[in-house]
Amino acid sequence: MEIETLDILLVDDDPVYANVARHHLSKYPSKKFNLIWKDNGEAAIQELKNNPNIKLILIDYYLPDKDGLEIVKEIANLHISIPIIFLTTQKNFKIAIEAMKLNVEDFLIKEEAIDTMLPRTIVTVLERFKIKKQLEKAEKEKIISEGKANAIKELIVTISHEFNNPLAAIKISTDILAKQNLPPEIKITLEELVENLRKIEKEISKLKDLDIPGLAI
Repeated sequence: MEIETLDILLVDDDPVYANVARHHLSKYPSKKFNLIWKDNGEAAIQELKNNPNIKLILIDYYLPDKDGLEIVKEIANLHISIPIIFLTTQKNFKIAIEAMKLNVEDFLIKEEAIDTMLPRTIVTVLERFKIKKQLEKAEKEKIISEGKANAIKELIVTISHEFNNPLAAIKISTDILAKQNLPPEIKITLEELVENLRKIEKEISKLKDLDIPGLAI
């Protein structure tokens, strides 16, 4: 079985850490990582626009042109849906909270992301992001399905209403006629009309009782 290759974008102005991260990722046994390194936010944004194969972004907070939070905001404004792991050299919980508010998936201290921790975190985040997207898709499909069911319900109610009003008027008229002294041939025709009216009412009732998933009349 061929090992999957994952394109990972690292945004960090430290070439030493870029090499360390590439080393850790190369040692992970079950995945193959292709680390794409950019040392500033503008280059990273451009790479994201041009490369649809990137699966995840590692972003350092401290960058020369703009901080990591600003880059995350730019990515969100571009409507690029991609998991992001935030990197920093210190335990700054304020930064971590701000990052999570921007839907950053995880937060790592560089010094702690050694050996297999970095690749394991990437794999975990990718799996979590995949599940989240599947749930969002399922929820969207549910909403669409419910919308269709409601449209069908409204149509059935409209059809029933359009039929029932004239039927009621016709039934009143036939009841009045039935009480009159009519010739036999007219009475037979009237009885046939009444029977046909009952059949139409029965069909309308069956329409309202149809078992359509998500539909309740």
